[in-house]
Amino acid sequence: MKKIEAIIRLSCFDKVRDALAQIGVKFFTLKDVKGFGLQKGESFVYRGSVYDSDYIARLQLDILTTDEKVDAIVDAIVSSGRTGEIGDGKITVFDVAQVVRIRTGEEAAAAI
Repeated sequence: MKKIEAIIRLSCFDKVRDALAQIGVKFFTLKDVKGFGLQKGESFVYRGSVYDSDYIARLQLDILTTDEKVDAIVDAIVSSGRTGEIGDGKITVFDVAQVVRIRTGEEAAAAI
């Protein structure tokens, strides 16, 4: 079992979500996150005024999966989330010792 954490641009979320759905990823957790990186914050325009922020707003996807699907999921996120600009994000993959579905008590792959 693996856990994939992907930090992506907000503007790429729809493409990433659709790419994951095409390869059979039926569930993931989504979080709004903020970070600091090479971009040194972002500027945005609101009602004609330019505002600078000290942080970079991104989305974090947490995906639990079997070992066999990791490469396909990573490839889908990279291909759909890449813009070629600094700040496209990061993907990390972790080993998971145990997963239990609370409602049924199912464990491992059955709990995903």
